[in-house]
Amino acid sequence: MSEKEKMLSGNLYNAGNDIELFEERIKCKKLCQKFNSTPLDNIKERKNILSEILGKTSEKFWIEPNFFCDYGYNIEIGENFYMNHNCVILDPANVKFGDNVFIGPNCGFYTAGHPLDCETRNEGLEFAKPINVGNNVWIGGNVCVMPNVIIGDNVVIGAGSVVTKNIPSNSVAVGNPCKVVKNI
Repeated sequence: MSEKEKMLSGNLYNAGNDIELFEERIKCKKLCQKFNSTPLDNIKERKNILSEILGKTSEKFWIEPNFFCDYGYNIEIGENFYMNHNCVILDPANVKFGDNVFIGPNCGFYTAGHPLDCETRNEGLEFAKPINVGNNVWIGGNVCVMPNVIIGDNVVIGAGSVVTKNIPSNSVAVGNPCKVVKNI
């Protein structure tokens, strides 16, 4: 099994020593760099670059620069999607955003994780688990969403939260770690 196949299946893999994954990251990061330096009023070019980067886009979406991701092809965005400045998506696993998702500035979505065992971690091994964000979700600024998290529909995540566990639909959740504080 290749390192990419291990990565996509959620097994431990070594991204640092694999030429295929290295080249895919470089290609994606060059496209992110191109997107981030494209003038804001050149909407067609910006959307074309994002269509090259992302695995699936909708008709109506907007991503502000600066935007960074690892591979891009594992990211899917729904209709009426907005992501504010300085967001990072580490996407060795799938990251799926539903419709009507609004993301504040300086947010991170991290599917990559590292073993707790230092000997395994020091070998350069890591794992990736998906993130799924439902429909009608508002995520405040400076939020971090960790691997293997599902955020339900009709959810508000408060600014500065660190989402380490699933958040059920129809709720407001805040904090570090992020917890439901109100049903809506």
